[in-house]
Amino acid sequence: MSLRKQLTDILPSLLPSNPAESIKGTELIRLTRLQLNGNYSDASLRYHFSIMSCDPASPIAKVEKGQGYYRRSAPLPALSSAQELLSLTQGRLDDMSGDEGIMDEAMQRIRKFRAVVTRYYEINGRFPFAFRQTFSQDSPISNLWKYPEMVLVDWETGGPIDEEMSLDETMLAFKQRLGISPFQLCAARLRIQPSLASYREDFFQTLAVSMWAQSGELIYAAPIEDEALADGLRKLSAAFGVGVISFGLTAESLDELPGAASILNAHPRETEAIMGKLEINRIAASPQRQQIDWNALGSMRNESEEAEKLIQWLTRCIDERRAEPFKDE
Repeated sequence: MSLRKQLTDILPSLLPSNPAESIKGTELIRLTRLQLNGNYSDASLRYHFSIMSCDPASPIAKVEKGQGYYRRSAPLPALSSAQELLSLTQGRLDDMSGDEGIMDEAMQRIRKFRAVVTRYYEINGRFPFAFRQTFSQDSPISNLWKYPEMVLVDWETGGPIDEEMSLDETMLAFKQRLGISPFQLCAARLRIQPSLASYREDFFQTLAVSMWAQSGELIYAAPIEDEALADGLRKLSAAFGVGVISFGLTAESLDELPGAASILNAHPRETEAIMGKLEINRIAASPQRQQIDWNALGSMRNESEEAEKLIQWLTRCIDERRAEPFKDE
């Protein structure tokens, strides 16, 4: 039996499932030798640990910050964070269809995460606009490559962060005369669980749905603790200019949060407690493009009522000289 096959069989019982309890390579080698057939050098074992940790099908993963190893969990069906749509990839559409309990649990986490992201950016002076109808159950799967789950709007404002903010009229007039947009639009894709098996799909969907905007952001709920996964995302970001961020919310953390409606309508002290559970980790920065692709945005507007609502909302804010949260009337 090859060394790799032996390690695939041996390592699951030796590796901790929690990255925080990761095992050092030296100790893992010692424990592995107790069950290993054959005389392999430490260098050979370390090499195999390193190579296997980059393989999404292998049981071993290396921690993002540190030198330890832990057990990689089995890949789960990728889930869209859009409120109504369950699956991302056509090949996995039936993976969860037989268990309504699992589907309901997954959707609860998705709705909670969307609500947390919304409140986080509102508190930090950004204005979220969520696409929902675009991802309804009868929508084509291709919409996942055309529309973001959320657009984050950054305005030139002249005052402190508040529910409504007066726009900086001088800057607004100046930019209008120069033909420059008075706001920055960031198209965001939300995902619950990062995975070495699916991160490329997550990333390139984010890239596809953000080409028209001034920036794109891939937002994960769960922490990114796999070194190979973090490195892969950074390399893609450096090549294609999409930001990546984690909110540090595990599935258990999401389950402990109140419902989505409660998160969105929480009192300031309750909101502060919810925000205190986040562990924001910026994996890769999101570079800003100078201009919006107005032709692409116009095409979206012709095909989607929600894109039309986005344009109407932005226009209303400019006309009234006030940056205000979107309200679906």
